[in-house]
Amino acid sequence: MHRGVAILPVFSSIPYLLHTPLHYDSFYDFSFLIFLLLSMALCGSSDNVFNVMEFGAVGDGVTDDSQAFLKAWNAVCTASTTSATLTIQTKTFLLRPTIFTGPCKPPQIYFQVLGDLTAPKTKSAWYGSKATDWLQFEYINGLIINGNGTLDGQGSVWWSLQYYIKVVLNNSDTNGEMDELKPIALSFCFCNNLQISGINVINSPSKQVKLFKCIGATLRNLQIRAPQDSPNTDGLVIASSSQVQVLDSYIGTGDDCIAILTGSANINITRIACSPGHGISTGSLGYQGNYDTVEEIHVQDCSFTGTQNGIRIKTWQGGSGYARKITFQRITLNAVGNPIIIDQYYCPGQTKCQNKTSAVEVSDVSYDEVHGTSTTKTAINLSCSQSVPCTNIQLNHINITTAGQAFETTSYCLNAHGTAGICVPNVPCLQK
Repeated sequence: MHRGVAILPVFSSIPYLLHTPLHYDSFYDFSFLIFLLLSMALCGSSDNVFNVMEFGAVGDGVTDDSQAFLKAWNAVCTASTTSATLTIQTKTFLLRPTIFTGPCKPPQIYFQVLGDLTAPKTKSAWYGSKATDWLQFEYINGLIINGNGTLDGQGSVWWSLQYYIKVVLNNSDTNGEMDELKPIALSFCFCNNLQISGINVINSPSKQVKLFKCIGATLRNLQIRAPQDSPNTDGLVIASSSQVQVLDSYIGTGDDCIAILTGSANINITRIACSPGHGISTGSLGYQGNYDTVEEIHVQDCSFTGTQNGIRIKTWQGGSGYARKITFQRITLNAVGNPIIIDQYYCPGQTKCQNKTSAVEVSDVSYDEVHGTSTTKTAINLSCSQSVPCTNIQLNHINITTAGQAFETTSYCLNAHGTAGICVPNVPCLQK
């Protein structure tokens, strides 16, 4: 039964066929093969393509299409084929909080977002749902999400609630506890060999995209956006995940463009444009005495414009564990606050930050070819724990000047050990 169009799975096999010896008697047999493949791609002739419209979706942006999507997902997930495709046409689909769960039979599943998906505009529409996030993918291996559609989390009603608690009630000591009640727009849990490309994610109630317990993920050509004043709307959160690549994307939100949390390793972030936001952060780590670890984090060829921070490592006092083998290379700054910062005294919005002796150990961190302008006088700030100092911090080819203000940029170090090569500003405070 023909259910739609799936061009990508078919075309992906053509390069292989073109480089495989063919046992045909004539050129015309080969030409017919190519014609057949093109016809299958354009006309759709297999049973492994599932269009949400054929499962009852309306696509008017008003009707709840959640159940139609779940029916289509069930068909995709249980298909007895090597790959299956769920196709979302160029319409606008309203979805309540929805869980797409596996494991699935096909080793490879395409989720083609050609249309737009929108979340409910009222909080009451979220009540009674088993989903903690808006669009939640769980226990699915080989998932490929692509297309040029937009996922709109309709988060503004949630942001005003956060503003009321923090500003009107003057209660800043929640440290994200209220944020835990706000759903993430797009989350992936236990999804290995994940690929996401081309889509737009905007206006999440909380974090825009989150990876948790994922091994092997590639995210590229994404547009992730939320207003600069939207609270806790981190662009991408990577937690307890490894072998992750984030490439060629624009991220601008009201919090960290990318946050790398505990349990993460072998993370490569390349050619990301961050504006606005709080920069790219490792952490925070060690909250409430936790043992947290991150390692092999590599950030290169990224740019920051008008962000609150640039490249940051942040840990709480009283924690333990490590943040190590972290590199920052070829970073461009344009009017950025706190361009380079290690903060082992992280304690946002709280007035009762007690000194504690234990700390997450920060070591083997290198900064190379970081250049641009700073809006803060202290362009390099290395504030490390007295009991667990930072070690093997390396800076070279650094050139950070003022963004037009009447001061010269400076550096600050506290219990930081390492070496500094050619640096503007000079870093004489770094201990050997």
